[in-house]
Amino acid sequence: MPRDLRMSRMLHVLIHMDRHVPRATSDEISRMISTNPVVVRRMMGGLRDRGIVSSEKGHGGGWQLTRPLAEVTLRDVYEAVGAPPLFNIGPGAEPSGCLVERAVDARLDASLREAEVRLLDQFSQVSVKDVAKDFERDAAGRHGSECSQGIASHVWTISGHRSA
Repeated sequence: MPRDLRMSRMLHVLIHMDRHVPRATSDEISRMISTNPVVVRRMMGGLRDRGIVSSEKGHGGGWQLTRPLAEVTLRDVYEAVGAPPLFNIGPGAEPSGCLVERAVDARLDASLREAEVRLLDQFSQVSVKDVAKDFERDAAGRHGSECSQGIASHVWTISGHRSA
C-alpha cells in the first residue's frame, strides 16, 4: 500500500505560505507539490473548514493563512486532510475462523489503537511552527547549499517569478 502524502504535502504548503508565499492559487500549489489542482482544492478545503486558511476567487485571489502556524498543530492538519490511516499494518478485513489468526488480529488491533492514541497525542503537542523552525535550523546550517538553492527555485515555481 502506498504512503498517504496528504499530511506532509499540506505541512509543506503551510510552511511555504508562512515563510515565502503569503497567497497562492491551487494551480501554483499543485505545481509545488506535483499533483492536480483539484486534489489541492480538496486538501486545502479541509484546512479552510478548520479555519487554518481562507480562499478568495478571481484575479489576485488564492489561498492564504488565517492563523499563525504556532496555533496549528500536526493533529489539526492530520484531521483537516481526512485523518488518513496512520499505519499500513494490521489484521485482514475479513474475520478468520482460525483461532491463531484471531488471536494475532486481536493483539494487533489493541496495540495499533494504543499506538494511534499516543501518536495523535504527540501530534497535538507539535505546532506547524515547530516544524518550520526545524526547516529554518537546517537551512541556516547549509549556507547556500542545495537546500537554499532549492528554496529559491521552489519559491520561483509557486510565485511565477524568477529570482535574481
